[in-house]
Amino acid sequence: MRTVAALYVDALGPYPKLPSVDIWDEQRDARDYAGPHPIVAHPPCGPWSRLRNFCKHQPKDLAPLAVEQVRRWGGVLEHPQSSLLWPHCDLPLPGGLPDRFGGWAVLVKQVSWGHRAEKSTLLYVVGLGPGSVQLRYGGTPTHCVNSRNEHTLLLELSAEGRRRTPPAFAEFLVDIARRTVRV
Repeated sequence: MRTVAALYVDALGPYPKLPSVDIWDEQRDARDYAGPHPIVAHPPCGPWSRLRNFCKHQPKDLAPLAVEQVRRWGGVLEHPQSSLLWPHCDLPLPGGLPDRFGGWAVLVKQVSWGHRAEKSTLLYVVGLGPGSVQLRYGGTPTHCVNSRNEHTLLLELSAEGRRRTPPAFAEFLVDIARRTVRV
């Protein structure tokens, strides 16, 4: 089984439980990752989100570095749908043409992999064509990320609940990274 490096992940999340996944959490510092495995990158989204002005403790430089790492080693990066990382790094939009690194983007909803909220998420994939990724659709949210913005009667998730990656989504991302080919 091909090893995958999971960068910028929570040591208490689902990745440490997956086979052949090399974990790079805050303690290990994913800025030091020098390959050779394809990666799943979960860089902090706070500095790139709608609420970036309130984000004081997450380094802004990690997300562009994660883009470079995915481009170098292959794999997948995930970030919220509203992330300003996309225009900053000139990442392709979902449904658009691949970039010069062969990277492409798709919008998914994590509720399809068991998240309690819809959680619209952009994926940037390098090293595997869009036709090779089997997406999931469906799922019914029981919660929302921000009730003030989503105009809903669903319960709002805690910060912890928003941050959590569903185990099935982690498996999906690791599978994408495992199948990438460096060009």
